[in-house]
Amino acid sequence: MGTGRPHPCFPGAGFRNGWTAAPAPLMFFPMAARPQPEVLPGIGVKPDPTASPEHGYLVICWDDPVNLMDYVTHVFQAVFGWKKTKAEAHMLEVHTQGRSVLAQEDLEKAEFYVHQLQKYQLHATLERAGQ
Repeated sequence: MGTGRPHPCFPGAGFRNGWTAAPAPLMFFPMAARPQPEVLPGIGVKPDPTASPEHGYLVICWDDPVNLMDYVTHVFQAVFGWKKTKAEAHMLEVHTQGRSVLAQEDLEKAEFYVHQLQKYQLHATLERAGQ
């Protein structure tokens, strides 16, 4: 190694002895392709002939031990614009059965309702109809 020449395996090894290192080559690698989700046909899943694809999502409210019945009734009236009797019927269904399907809508509208219910601190989810 005392010759002052760079070692062939290390191109920049002679830099201290006045040698200038060759610029490193720029390497461009193609980005990896995004994998497409695999969609398998539903086995044992029967499509609901009455549900249209536009209205294929259920808005479900779940029971919780925190909110009072009057408050839940008020929230249903505020979010859905229901009369008190309909809101109370759904509130009682949530209370006695643990959940109530409040609406069947397209995805965007169902997400809107779920977010509105969650804004009022209710436990609400959406499910695809027919599952």
